[in-house]
Amino acid sequence: MEFSFNGKSVFVPTDVIAGWLSVLIITPIVLYIIIKNRYWSTILDYTTTTNHRKIGTLYILFSMLFFLRAGVDALFMRTQLLTPENEFWVFQGEKYNELFTTHGTMMIFFVATPILIGLMNVAVPLQIGANDLAFPYLNLVGFYLFLTGGTIFFLAFFFNAAPNMGWTAYAPLSTDSYTPGPNNNFYIFGLQVSGLGTIFAAINMMATIIRLRAPGLTLSRMPLFPWATLITSFLILIAFPVLAIALLLLQFDRLYDATFFLGELGHPVYWQHLFWIFGHPEVYIIALPAFGIFSDIISNFSRKNVFGYTSMVISLTLIGLLALMVWVHHMFTVGLGAFSNTFFAITSMLIAVPTGIKVFNWLFTMRRGVISMKAPMMFALGFIPTFVMGGVTGVMLSSAAADMQFHDSYFVVAHLHYVIIGSTILAAFAAIYYWYPIMTGKILDDTLGKWHFWLFLIGFHLTFFLQHLAGLDGMPRRVYEYTQEDGVWSYNFISSIGAYLMAVSMLFFLWNIIKTHRSGAKAGDDPWDGRTLEWSVPSPPPEHPFERMPVIDRRDMFWWSKINNKPLPVAKNPRPSPIARRTFQPMFLAGSLFILSFGFIYGWVWVQILGGILSLSTFVIRAFSDERTEAYKREEEENEQ
Repeated sequence: MEFSFNGKSVFVPTDVIAGWLSVLIITPIVLYIIIKNRYWSTILDYTTTTNHRKIGTLYILFSMLFFLRAGVDALFMRTQLLTPENEFWVFQGEKYNELFTTHGTMMIFFVATPILIGLMNVAVPLQIGANDLAFPYLNLVGFYLFLTGGTIFFLAFFFNAAPNMGWTAYAPLSTDSYTPGPNNNFYIFGLQVSGLGTIFAAINMMATIIRLRAPGLTLSRMPLFPWATLITSFLILIAFPVLAIALLLLQFDRLYDATFFLGELGHPVYWQHLFWIFGHPEVYIIALPAFGIFSDIISNFSRKNVFGYTSMVISLTLIGLLALMVWVHHMFTVGLGAFSNTFFAITSMLIAVPTGIKVFNWLFTMRRGVISMKAPMMFALGFIPTFVMGGVTGVMLSSAAADMQFHDSYFVVAHLHYVIIGSTILAAFAAIYYWYPIMTGKILDDTLGKWHFWLFLIGFHLTFFLQHLAGLDGMPRRVYEYTQEDGVWSYNFISSIGAYLMAVSMLFFLWNIIKTHRSGAKAGDDPWDGRTLEWSVPSPPPEHPFERMPVIDRRDMFWWSKINNKPLPVAKNPRPSPIARRTFQPMFLAGSLFILSFGFIYGWVWVQILGGILSLSTFVIRAFSDERTEAYKREEEENEQ
């Protein structure tokens, strides 16, 4: 739409106007709900707490909000591709480039990774007998950095400046010479800020698992989700700094006319190497925690120990190591030479071996088990064949010769979604249903959960299975239209119907949460008759659930104590209680980085200076303050009374 101000015409796209209108409509509704139900104290508690469970809940909540936004992008894309030569609203050409860029970036960086970090926050400390993470304050900082980075990226749409270079940001397209304007600066700074929070989370998880395990809980007795979290954290510490370096170099190319990725001294392939050195470990950063989640859920609902525990741990470790050695299989068509392609084809095929071992471990865990078909178990069962299909197409893509045919086609799109959704998203849903009592004290409706599962799984396979065939028939990725003569209309039509079905399944999920919040029964302690330590404490757990440290002398110690009618052994001396802390400082730090980022995105020097001063001030304030002092005083006063 075109508006006139002071004699000048200003064009504002229809989708941006619709976006702002939706915000103006939704915001008063949200405020009304908060005021009517008096949620202010709860919001204040959650936004300033350093408690791991509450921070984990915030991670999951905002990840799901980004998931809904990215899902809307996907529905717009599938609507555009519903019929040949479709002209759906404004989502064509450059707008379509923005759609698949924001969809892919949000799903990878602001949904898959943070939702798993949230689940780690909720479950891992309890599973190892710890009262909190090793660095609670850093945990809250990490969350606000994720939220700030996601908000920076999300707001690009409302300024008609959504990134448009693809979620992989390939150079030279991502340089200012080919995509000028602020659009792709939002990508750089959104990912930089949120990536720093992810690195902090990894450091925190490693320190917690290594140093705060309960007495007797050796690594060889630890549940598989903490094991997967530990290996994932190592991968994050290797991969995410590489992404940070790549984004910094791209930032210099865009803002200061450097030539790291173009010109005589630079080369676009440098970006591909840096991005995929991060990018392929990222696949396993979001897959390994899913493997740990499914291992715990399948064991619990089969009423059996995990089959082949040692082989499961070894395979997790091998996957983590091999994940660092396969990035070039994304670059087989670049022309790196026969030796390079052959080496990375072999390593790519090798990674299927430990992954296949895990599948057989899960199947044998269920064999002769007493299986309870609850919603979490349904998602776990749906994961196995889905992920196997993604793995098979991955082996096909690992062949350098075959990849010449598959590369940049819809076959790759289908493979990617089978792996990412088949592992991460199904695991996230399974874990939310499983650990919802820990987060809220209530249990989600199982019938609605099964409706959610079946509609989502059927819609998923309708959406992505036929995309393999579309790719083999020559349909390239990243195209917004096709002709009847291309012979891919039926594939795209069915894919779009499947996408709508997945969207309908999310309505069941949302209604389940609303219904449970309004009238759901309390879960009670140990609602799943669990095996691991998180079910040995009340649901939801108090601020410091383990007053006395549990003493562990075997795997699944809590399950053993129940079947033998013995109390869970605990240490004689009480553990020093962690202090419940409240702090606004991480929020202020994130806000200052938000201002600083916008200064760089639009080249506003005075905003850069302001953001820099505010950021430095937050560090100075932190250096001369400690919220624990007042908390200790309050505890002493309460004890005296």
